[in-house]
Amino acid sequence: MASTAGRGTDAEYTDYTEFAAARSGHLFRSACLLTGGDTHLAEDLVQETLSRMYTVWRRPGRFFGGRAIENPAGYAQGVLYRQFVSHHRRRSAGERPIAEVPDLPGPEGDGALRVALLTALAELAPRDRAVLVLRYWEDVSVEESAEILRCSAGAVRTRSARALARLRALLGDSLQDLSVR
Repeated sequence: MASTAGRGTDAEYTDYTEFAAARSGHLFRSACLLTGGDTHLAEDLVQETLSRMYTVWRRPGRFFGGRAIENPAGYAQGVLYRQFVSHHRRRSAGERPIAEVPDLPGPEGDGALRVALLTALAELAPRDRAVLVLRYWEDVSVEESAEILRCSAGAVRTRSARALARLRALLGDSLQDLSVR
């Protein structure tokens, strides 16, 4: 097999580019939910995730931390969530979140519900948002969520319950208004 300087074999590079092309849309949608609709930050998170995945992809046997990566798509989701949480930990003091989610064109459906939900999600703490997106958008089990977020299953359950209660409180009147339609 031919080797391309700095990128491993051509077959590895082709495998990786196929993986990245297949997963980038899903990663971007998840990142948009995590960031409360901030598409620029979502793009940055996906780029960093795919960059880290490429580093792992080139390792013989795709080992990380002494363990083989059996599910690259699941591993990529975990990297994305950890990147999101890390971003909020290291964000510089000069950055300020915007007051309102921009009115972006979206798929057909109830735009008011989408805006209300994104606005409410943006009010949650980053780890709470990550738990809700993992559990209810990605449909990941409690145990898998705990592994991805590197915390206990009990912490995931507790965060889920508290974050859902906070989300319901934030959406209170919005949900009533939308359900009447």
